[in-house]
Amino acid sequence: MRTREAFDCAPGLRLSAHERLSELQFDQLGQRLDRIEALIERMERRLWLTVYGVVAVILAQAVQGFLAVGP
Repeated sequence: MRTREAFDCAPGLRLSAHERLSELQFDQLGQRLDRIEALIERMERRLWLTVYGVVAVILAQAVQGFLAVGP
């Protein structure tokens, strides 16, 4: 019996190259999404810090108003 040797043909090589390229593109996309998520988390922290700052200023003004009315 004869055994056939596997050989690489042009369409098969092109398909494997396309699969490698797609895998690299998905890896890059995942890395970009991770960076975007990190940026969004930082922006969210800054937003909450701003909100807490505004609330603190409003409360401080309210307390000053009560102290001005008091004895």
